[in-house]
Amino acid sequence: MVAPLIAGMAVAAAAYAGKYGIRAWQAFKARPPTARMRKFYEGGFQPAMTRREAALILGVRESTPTEKVKEAHRRVMVANHPDAGGSHYLASKINEAKDIMLRRTKGSNSAF
Repeated sequence: MVAPLIAGMAVAAAAYAGKYGIRAWQAFKARPPTARMRKFYEGGFQPAMTRREAALILGVRESTPTEKVKEAHRRVMVANHPDAGGSHYLASKINEAKDIMLRRTKGSNSAF
């Protein structure tokens, strides 16, 4: 007589745990993204990179100071470096974006 009672309580406990788990999962999915879940530039590349596109790739504004551009470049390169499984093409585009943001061009003779 005690065994069916214990089995019924176990089923009820499992049902409440499942109900709590489903509610917790729905609350987790509905929460807004935080700063830790940063999104990077997801678009394709234009034939000639503009300053706006370079800023989008690095995740900074067009008027960002030099040091912030260098930090953003470092952060994006760590995530996409070819030695860590990233693409050589993406790495070249990231470097091109940094050069454009720092106002370096292929034809400039200035040494930085």
